[in-house]
Amino acid sequence: MCREFGLQLNGGGITTIPALKLFTYRFDLMSGIGRGPVFGIPHEPFEGITDSMGNRLSPDIRYAVYNNFIDFHAFNDIFSRPMKFGKGIQELKSVGDRIVHAAAFTEAPVNLGTTIKPGSVFRNGEVTLELKGISVIDGAACALVGYDSGESTLKMIVAQSRDQEVVIVGGSEYKGDIYIDLETGWVRRVTLDEFVVTESEATNATSKIHGYTVRHILLRLISEMEFEKGLIPS
Repeated sequence: MCREFGLQLNGGGITTIPALKLFTYRFDLMSGIGRGPVFGIPHEPFEGITDSMGNRLSPDIRYAVYNNFIDFHAFNDIFSRPMKFGKGIQELKSVGDRIVHAAAFTEAPVNLGTTIKPGSVFRNGEVTLELKGISVIDGAACALVGYDSGESTLKMIVAQSRDQEVVIVGGSEYKGDIYIDLETGWVRRVTLDEFVVTESEATNATSKIHGYTVRHILLRLISEMEFEKGLIPS
């Protein structure tokens, strides 16, 4: 369950997204592979959403909000859990061990609602995991696992109007560290750095637009008290 989703843009104040308060869905590892939305995350709550001030979110911010849920499950349920089919974290036995993960070279749909159209996909490169050592997070001993997506590619078809669309193609590489509690198996912290280079071309356009985006993410395990408190206490 998503207790609450907060949004802060350009150093402004924190707002929340009412449509995602107490948002629930049934996680499905295989959903999105030929059927259903990726990981079972429904698209409808992200269509035309507004923040708590009544401001309608732009398509790129709506997609970024949705993508937070994808990132969460990728780290918490894919990279940090044993894989039933193919190589996964269970293959890492000693410090320095490195494997090509089962997610390598897989392709996932990234369409969302009426804005990001079907045919939009993200393809992983040679995804690797490496057992880098032992660390301590919040007093708990953790396995320190590094991950790297390799040279990934993307294609997004963005609807601008009824008869016009923008096609975005590009490359991406994301990497970081996952800290997994050795006693409980829970993920205590995840870092991510992603670098994306894109080329965009609109219908009937005479030129292309080049873009460069960098993302930095920190995920951390919070206490039950923090969860119940919420972002903006009432």
